[in-house]
Amino acid sequence: MSASAARIDAPPVSGEAVYELTSVHKTYARNQVIALEDVSITLRKGSFSSVIGSSGCGKSTLLKIMAGLIPPTRGRVVLRNKPVTGPRRDIGMMFQQATLFPWRTTIENIVLPIEIRDGRAAAEKAKEKARELLEIVGLKGFEDVFPNELSGGMAQRASICRMLITEPAVLLLDEPFSALDELSRDTMNMELQRICNEQHATAFLVTHSIQEAVILSDQVFVMKPRPGRLAEIVDIDLPRPRTLDMMTTPKFGELVDYIRSLLDKGEDL
Repeated sequence: MSASAARIDAPPVSGEAVYELTSVHKTYARNQVIALEDVSITLRKGSFSSVIGSSGCGKSTLLKIMAGLIPPTRGRVVLRNKPVTGPRRDIGMMFQQATLFPWRTTIENIVLPIEIRDGRAAAEKAKEKARELLEIVGLKGFEDVFPNELSGGMAQRASICRMLITEPAVLLLDEPFSALDELSRDTMNMELQRICNEQHATAFLVTHSIQEAVILSDQVFVMKPRPGRLAEIVDIDLPRPRTLDMMTTPKFGELVDYIRSLLDKGEDL
């Protein structure tokens, strides 16, 4: 794959801008470490984007800023035309572990954000939507079981439902399937693609897997370390819906090799 096919100023994915970061910097005051430098990202409605880079390149810092958990040192962070100054209802977050409360049933875990935000009556009302989401992710019939009765993949499906129950404008995914075995991870990635397509969701994934980034994404943001900054934005022009069979095609291999070459260059800086 030639460099001209994946320029940093490549045309963005079509659709209105939902989330925009402009010239974002982050310096940690305690030790003056520059975690991010001049990072600009635009997420378009209905798009799936990934960020990939070596450990210590600022991916986690970037995600925390996007989630409103920490502020940037300078720069502009805007979701749906409103500055992100802290955690918001329209930001959905999914972590590496399912983090379901063991004393609550599946459906009770799913409506928990509604209960915290609006009270028990609202959570009870939200159970109808929770059941619809459970059916979408293939967990119909598991509404009243407890987390210890769910496999790792099933628990993460429940976590997807909990993320979607508040109808967020953007989904932030922190390596959600990294704890699963390879086969389960591939299955869950295909499920995540299907769910995002059905929900017309705008998603942003942090991952260490080049293959995962390529099979899921419309765009891959490749980061350089020390300080964290964008190397290139790689457009993934594979047809949708994606299938696991695509991972054996020459085009997929070219994309993976190109991104790996960018990461190798970043390590030499």
